[in-house]
Amino acid sequence: MSDAPPVDGRAARRDRNRDAVLDVVIELFTEGHLDPGPDDVARRAGLSSRSVYRYFEDRDALLRAAIDRQQERVLPLYLIHGIGQGDLEGRIERFVRARMQLYEAIAATARASRARALVNPMLREQVRDTRRRLGEQVDKHFAPELDRLLDPRRRATSGAVDTLCQLEALDHLRVHLGLSAPQTGELLSSSLHALLASP
Repeated sequence: MSDAPPVDGRAARRDRNRDAVLDVVIELFTEGHLDPGPDDVARRAGLSSRSVYRYFEDRDALLRAAIDRQQERVLPLYLIHGIGQGDLEGRIERFVRARMQLYEAIAATARASRARALVNPMLREQVRDTRRRLGEQVDKHFAPELDRLLDPRRRATSGAVDTLCQLEALDHLRVHLGLSAPQTGELLSSSLHALLASP
């Protein structure tokens, strides 16, 4: 006889519907709708607006939950395997590949996060935390080169690498300048070589 608790069909259906609503929000982000309202989401999901409000108390809660869902999905992409290990050439290659994969997976949601961060303190803190974590990744991965430099050159070099590789900068290269993913990767690689290789 199984000791597993019985499955509550209504709760499972509610969870499926809630996740479907969040997936619709993420789709809308990807299409450039960075601030969709519950009515927009309900139409796309084939639900009533009342159904959306049953799952989320307001627009802010809806958008925040969608952003959190996408962040959880891409969490493994924030990691760089063997961080700080190997020669500079190999580290640059791994870093650029990892950062580009992260950008491609989260670009639309990151744009929505930044847009909502202007009016939502919780998202503002989340955006800051993401920037900080990505900056710390730069310092750790390129520590052998950065630690050879004296301040203020070290701070300037670390800051330049970090700025170049933040999600907003990748957005500028991909969206505003119209570079392809391979072109962006090549630009990042050559720039990192110029900044970090010994003179």
